[in-house]
Amino acid sequence: MRRYVEGVELNVRTFLRTPLNAVLALVLPIVVIEGWGQAMAGLPAMPTVEAVPLTMGRLLGGVFGVAIIAGLLGLAQMISARKADRRLVQTGYPSWTLLATRLVTLGGVTVVVATVNYGVLRLTITPEAPVLAFVFLALAGVVYAFIGALVGAVLPRLFEGSLIVVFLAMMDAFLSGDSPLAADVPEFVQYFPLYHPKELLQAAVFDGTFATADLVFVGGYVLVLLVLVTVVFGVTMRTSGGWST
Repeated sequence: MRRYVEGVELNVRTFLRTPLNAVLALVLPIVVIEGWGQAMAGLPAMPTVEAVPLTMGRLLGGVFGVAIIAGLLGLAQMISARKADRRLVQTGYPSWTLLATRLVTLGGVTVVVATVNYGVLRLTITPEAPVLAFVFLALAGVVYAFIGALVGAVLPRLFEGSLIVVFLAMMDAFLSGDSPLAADVPEFVQYFPLYHPKELLQAAVFDGTFATADLVFVGGYVLVLLVLVTVVFGVTMRTSGGWST
């Protein structure tokens, strides 16, 4: 247990030592939420699709904001610690402990990011179910935090990995958010990472309810990503000198 606590503390200190992390977590949400909201609300109505209200635009901006920030932080955390992880494994440090502490820290950081995004949203939106709205926004962040961690484990290159995470998050939020520029959204969009978190958040904000099917789908998504991250991390550590428990 002591190793897990020490590992989490080390990861937190590493996160706080990077000023860019604070900027991503505290400043970017304001820009993304308001910018996305104003951009979508400013689009004119078209023959096949109604214009998106400013409130809806801000809500979608909140989902996109927490997703892209958590995704980039997950990517950076996996890449920055890669060499240190290999050295620790080679000296006999348990690989499972390394992965567990990293994911716990990432989850905690994601909750902080979601809190900031939720706080910005609350300045202009009053949810019918505030607690549910926060939880579902955090879930969207957790999904992309694990996606970022997976990309970082598979492709340990910060520039290329960031491009993948940003592109995926933008297309995901654009199509999953029923954009007025995407009148004929194909059915497979419902399998995108942000589609069901967006549905959950909208229901909590506007109706104060949620669909169990959406929640189960998001839970399954997180579980699958967790398994994939674990497998890739295990393979990486084995090729570096051992997979210890």
